[in-house]
Amino acid sequence: MMEDPLYGETVLDPHFTFAKQHFLRFLLEIHHAHTRMLASRGILTPEEEERLIAALGALDCARIQASPRGRAEDLFYAIEDLLEDACGRALAGKMHTARSRNDIAVTLYRMAAREQVLNTIEAVSNLRAEMLEWAGRHIETLMPAHTHAQPAQPATLAHYLLAACEFLARDGERLRAAFGRVNRSPMGAAAITTSGFPIDRAFTARLLGFEGLAENSYGAIASIDYITESASAIAVAMVNVGKLVQDLLLWSTREFGFLRLAEGFVQCSSIMPQKRNPVALEHVRVLASRAMGEAQAVLGCAHNTPFGDINDGEDDLQPLAAAMFSSAQRALKLLTGTMSTAEVDRARMAERAGRDFLTATELADTLVRREGICFREAHDLVAEAVRACGSHDDPETIAAALAALRPSLGLSREEILESLDPMNFVRVRNIAGGPAPERTREALARARDEQRQLETWIQEKRTLLAGARAALGVGA
Repeated sequence: MMEDPLYGETVLDPHFTFAKQHFLRFLLEIHHAHTRMLASRGILTPEEEERLIAALGALDCARIQASPRGRAEDLFYAIEDLLEDACGRALAGKMHTARSRNDIAVTLYRMAAREQVLNTIEAVSNLRAEMLEWAGRHIETLMPAHTHAQPAQPATLAHYLLAACEFLARDGERLRAAFGRVNRSPMGAAAITTSGFPIDRAFTARLLGFEGLAENSYGAIASIDYITESASAIAVAMVNVGKLVQDLLLWSTREFGFLRLAEGFVQCSSIMPQKRNPVALEHVRVLASRAMGEAQAVLGCAHNTPFGDINDGEDDLQPLAAAMFSSAQRALKLLTGTMSTAEVDRARMAERAGRDFLTATELADTLVRREGICFREAHDLVAEAVRACGSHDDPETIAAALAALRPSLGLSREEILESLDPMNFVRVRNIAGGPAPERTREALARARDEQRQLETWIQEKRTLLAGARAALGVGA
């Protein structure tokens, strides 16, 4: 059929350019694996297998990358034309036995996606490792915890960071689950109903580094949740990152003064010489928002499309998925690098943890424990004392106000002052998940063990994919 030049310009040429950049290696690996499988089943003779593998090995990938589309419809046909030139149409055509562009396309999409999911998991892991390093250094670094964007109670920086490490662990778990479902082979599904030839789908899957089959042939072609699940996990991770970065940007303001970025991650103003703009964190925020938007776009493109072989889930969707992974990885890598050289002002954080009546909860708790009154009464009494202090939030003023409001209290001045001490506040919260140093050290030890397991898993998957590729003998 004769293609319309407009169709070529708007559809085929952009797809060809993208496929050369992102899918060429995977397509050649699929050709190698399928050829070997056909030979293992006697569908190709050993001599035919040898000639086809040699022809594949002789392809000049650099030249293919630099070549225009020409008369070929897509990258698949461009490679097929080159193989026909190398070993003849009859033999090159045998390679296409028991397969279709449909299962080839979905397979190379999955091969690209699994690498990007793995790269994203590693980026999450690296950020989490950096946060764990920070937590280890700041187990007793006091800071004000906020609720509703208002100072609420004293905490420690380690307690805060371990909360971030927990959501990063969950992000890693979601992405690992996505990897497990992406890394299943559709090869052998052919157009959508497999083939009448006695092929070995599991053999092809192993050669390509897959950990199982996308078994039902209809679903292997028609299902798109391998990428929508990944997009969902990316979207959740980017929401988490965005919330963290919002705090870090606030901490970087002169008004807060908690966090100071290294010189390499700030920029000066073109007109205001004094400025240290925390631009790296701003870029992290916009990249995370961009990745989330791209993930939503992936889901939007897949929504309300037929359950079958359809272009909506194929060539036009793949650049969007690639952009999503790229934006997410850039955000994660930049945040990791930014935090690796940043510093916190411990004294300022501790000073703010002792202001604004942040220990009032513990004063109320102390009244319950020592005076035997109910918490609601203690809450009301402390709230009245806080109001009586006005803007004077030092412990002595609060102690005096409380004594004036309830002279009958048995609490000594020293007991009141101890209850208002921010480090005491942290240390008495010595239960599971609390900020007490003992609990924080326990949580940190568990988190570090989880981190080692995650890093081991990443290495195992990289070894699996690298080993499969090396066994196929496909060049870079």
